Amino acid sequence: MTVPTSGPRPLRSGIGITALGAYVPDRVVPNSYFESHLETTAEWIESRSGIRERRFAAPEQTTSGLGVLAVRDLLAHRPDALDGVDSVICATSSPDAMFPSTAALIAKEVGLAGAAAMDVSVACSGFVYALSVAYGLVAGGVARRVLVVGAEVMSRVVDQHDRNTAILFGDGAGAVVVGAVPDGCGFQSFELGADAAGGPSLFLRGAADRLPGGTPMGAYLTQNGREVFKFAVRMLGDCADAAMRRAGRQGSDIDWLIPHQANVRIIEAAVQRLGLPMTRTVVNLDRYGNTSAASVPLALCEGVRDGRVQHGQQLVLAGFGGGLSWAAAALTWWGAAAG
Repeated sequence: MTVPTSGPRPLRSGIGITALGAYVPDRVVPNSYFESHLETTAEWIESRSGIRERRFAAPEQTTSGLGVLAVRDLLAHRPDALDGVDSVICATSSPDAMFPSTAALIAKEVGLAGAAAMDVSVACSGFVYALSVAYGLVAGGVARRVLVVGAEVMSRVVDQHDRNTAILFGDGAGAVVVGAVPDGCGFQSFELGADAAGGPSLFLRGAADRLPGGTPMGAYLTQNGREVFKFAVRMLGDCADAAMRRAGRQGSDIDWLIPHQANVRIIEAAVQRLGLPMTRTVVNLDRYGNTSAASVPLALCEGVRDGRVQHGQQLVLAGFGGGLSWAAAALTWWGAAAG
């Protein structure tokens, strides 16, 4: 699996993120929670992953419900943010149902019933993939503005008695609106890819009971941690660098890397490949764990809200996940999006 090395292809300027919001459930689940039923310790989990705690949704909460709360947080900061939104995309690997789409369920609850709505399922790469679709809809004149949500209730698709996966995942949601921004701001490039040869290393069952090739699938998410780690250590930095090259810039020009939050050692390897210090990376996995498609928008919102991400800075949003897939977006941040 390699990132393409084609020449830079900058996108049309003036399409970017115009508002953002986030939500995490109230229930905090510390590493010590797993000591009662798994052969592990809180210290071992943190030393291997960088995770200290994560959030679990309440029994009555759903993926669409978390997404709605993220949109409401967005509206609390930008009350007019949904004006002109005519499409909704939800990136999720834990949808309420295969259909109706989680995007349609969210749209109904936030006053966008009748808008085009669809889900994107690319696991932890899903939010950046969804941003690329939103960009294309706006750039192509199909949509005026697009609400993009990354929402997950991973605690319900992970076997809580499997030490390889239970300790890693949490629940949450993030939301952004994609639309017109001032020239000089917005998306510059996207780098997307997937290779199903890595599919047996990370999968979640759908309608089939086994993958093509014969790999059996059970009821819960299954991960070969060693293989995914090796893939991610290389691919996270490589796809971020490729997105920058497509934008006509270098990886060292990044002001802030907003990576998928899976393992702190993966993030450390990525910034090393890019020639960046860790101080130019937004990391919150110590508090939220791996929230799959929600992790990038949660980290972006945190970096913007606490003042680290500033107007005009160069950002790269990057993820990797099931597929095995990879995705990165280079953009210049528009400061007014913070509200």
